[in-house]
Amino acid sequence: MADWDYIIVGAGSAGALLANRLSRKHRVLLLEAGGSDNYIWTHIPVGYLYSIDNPRTDWRFRTAPEPGLNGRSLIYPRGKLLGGCSSINGMLYLRGQAADYDQWRQMGNTGWGWDDVLPLFKQHEDYAAGDPGEMHGTGGEWRVENQRLRWQVLDDWAKAAQETGIPQVEDFNTGDNEGVAYFKVNQRSGWRWNTSKAFLRPARRSGNLEIHTQAQATGLIFDGTRCVGVRYLRDGHPAEARAGAEVVLSAGSVGSTQLLQLAGIGPAARLKELGIAPLQDCDAGENLQDHLQLRLSYKITGGKSLNTMANSMIGKAMIGAEYVLKRSGPMSMAPSQLGAFARSSSTVERADLEYHVQPLSLDAFGQPPHNFPAITASVCQLRPESRGSIRIASVDPREAPVIAPNYLSAEADKHVAANAIRLTRRIMEAPSMAKYRPEEFKPGPQAQTEDELIRAAGDVGTTIFHPVGTCRMGTDPRAVVAPDLRVNGVQGLRVADASIMPTITSGNTNSPTIMIAEKAAAMILAG
Repeated sequence: MADWDYIIVGAGSAGALLANRLSRKHRVLLLEAGGSDNYIWTHIPVGYLYSIDNPRTDWRFRTAPEPGLNGRSLIYPRGKLLGGCSSINGMLYLRGQAADYDQWRQMGNTGWGWDDVLPLFKQHEDYAAGDPGEMHGTGGEWRVENQRLRWQVLDDWAKAAQETGIPQVEDFNTGDNEGVAYFKVNQRSGWRWNTSKAFLRPARRSGNLEIHTQAQATGLIFDGTRCVGVRYLRDGHPAEARAGAEVVLSAGSVGSTQLLQLAGIGPAARLKELGIAPLQDCDAGENLQDHLQLRLSYKITGGKSLNTMANSMIGKAMIGAEYVLKRSGPMSMAPSQLGAFARSSSTVERADLEYHVQPLSLDAFGQPPHNFPAITASVCQLRPESRGSIRIASVDPREAPVIAPNYLSAEADKHVAANAIRLTRRIMEAPSMAKYRPEEFKPGPQAQTEDELIRAAGDVGTTIFHPVGTCRMGTDPRAVVAPDLRVNGVQGLRVADASIMPTITSGNTNSPTIMIAEKAAAMILAG
């Protein structure tokens, strides 16, 4: 006898929406390896600083040493609590470009073009950041607002970007995001808006949804080639549950991949080496893509930055008071406030760079700001050619897999990175930034030749936390899931999260992941 109609693994960005939609008509069990989202820093926007690499909220993965990053290993944050990555991320609302989804369709994934997915974005959107027009939805669960602060130095950086040929825009989410503007954010009145608040809180009222926290999935249960349930550890004790209809993996590019490989779904030769009998020979774990950001930092003179405010008791008191009284100011801010989408060269057909500009500088997330005024212009390549992998290291589900993004392994990516540094320098040298007398200190002006710039990119590059593609959707024999997100070669099992993207979207990946869950729910409910 089945305990549930559907079992969803992972209560993050995708799993929360799926649980909401499926529990309207069916009995649903939602398994979350982490705990509740009742941590105060989950809700105060600046709390991402205290949530990343925190065992209470983060899986705390690390990459293998990366040759393209000159041998460095990076932290690889993944949310481990209700709301998943939407509880610890940058809160930026970005869909990507229309051409991203049209490319998915052209690759054989019928039903995934821009015209197909735009209604899905709008379906759960609550756009309060201006006139919704034809491109946005209102009344949905996923709140989109304007940020509640501005910085003069960022306004001037935006003008400098325009002086280098990047147009001013109002909205990055109309299908063509080229331009410069302040980001829209997933917040409500100065508080973080995560998928737990948006989708799980109302779903609990249905009576059809049961949520098990501190419940780490350890394996899939099969009857022949049909997935019929999930094994998991709940508070350290073994348990299992059976699904009458389907099991849906929404554990992300790391978690979903790991569970598939443990079940024998992945590269057969690799699985045999670990003593796992292959069930379906496919590319689960391959095709890893991520956005590598280059953090370029500049000292400034005569301008206000968060560095100086955060390094004095009076400044900290003012920051706290503004948030308590108005829910605005630095404590309400996303990690990045100003954004820009640009082209790395004149030969590129559409924007292939994204800027996240911040009125601060620090050595790493969680570290205090530097004790001098500074800004950081982080820039990432939107559509890297480099491909990496996520592979289990053993048959122990509690052991973290080996994460090897292979950043800057493709020659084309190296040259885009060098051009990104050059473009950033042109912006910083534009007339509107002249009054700040910007002085580059990271990576430093000594890097000038192509080879020097590529090495500098390896020195300052870091993940922007957008791993996708390891359970690639497609119609070819090596694809992991079909366009309806059913896992190829088995029955009763789907994947619905960022791992199914065949190619990465041209922007932050959280809201596209929620859209994927919306489409998955519609397909599941349609039978």
